[in-house]
Amino acid sequence: MPIDAGLFDAVLFDCDGVLVDSERITNGVLRAMLHELGWELTEAESFRLFVGRALADEVGVITANTGFVVTPEWIAEFRSRRDAALASSVQPIPGAVAAVHEVDRLFGGNVACASGADRPKIELQLTKIGLDGVFAGKIFSGMEMARSKPAPDVYLAAAAALGVDPARAAVVEDTPTGVVAGVTAGATVYGYCPPGSLAHNEPRVLVEAGATHIFTDMAELPALLRAASAARARS
Repeated sequence: MPIDAGLFDAVLFDCDGVLVDSERITNGVLRAMLHELGWELTEAESFRLFVGRALADEVGVITANTGFVVTPEWIAEFRSRRDAALASSVQPIPGAVAAVHEVDRLFGGNVACASGADRPKIELQLTKIGLDGVFAGKIFSGMEMARSKPAPDVYLAAAAALGVDPARAAVVEDTPTGVVAGVTAGATVYGYCPPGSLAHNEPRVLVEAGATHIFTDMAELPALLRAASAARARS
């Protein structure tokens, strides 16, 4: 039976870095393509510049550092090479699959995946880790919105589709860009930041962006959501 979610009516998950361990793969492809244009970046530099941001929003940075005017064909090639690498190697974030199934059960199916990525990438990754069934019909792409993260559009769309007030939704994010999107939508944001991960931000960064709950292990999430509901019921 679903819990009496006194604080939340739905849980909205980001995808990259929250459900799938994809950032190193995606950034590896991007770094290789930027190297081909003459711009050499370390892994840390690439993460700092591009993680949590839509590539289409960063074309000015690429042009400024390479002199190359980014074309739709170049972006299409990136996505093709990226998707081939993800299809070969992407893995779930440790504990994410079990946590999503538990949260889905606790909230009676009122969950969604709201990512800044393009839909084919989201669907490929969720299928690879076996969560496509949980999120079937409840996948939202920032690429299909008027504005991508940090704008709140994708989270507002997910909440509306589930028929919930965004203020009664919990958002699970791992980047400051995504945290700002969730907060701006009016949701309560849980910031995921495992220790020692170059692909994830420090807790301080997510708190400064507006996350009100920080956790380091995806297996902790169902209990954290239960505790929030219990605390609201007692207040």
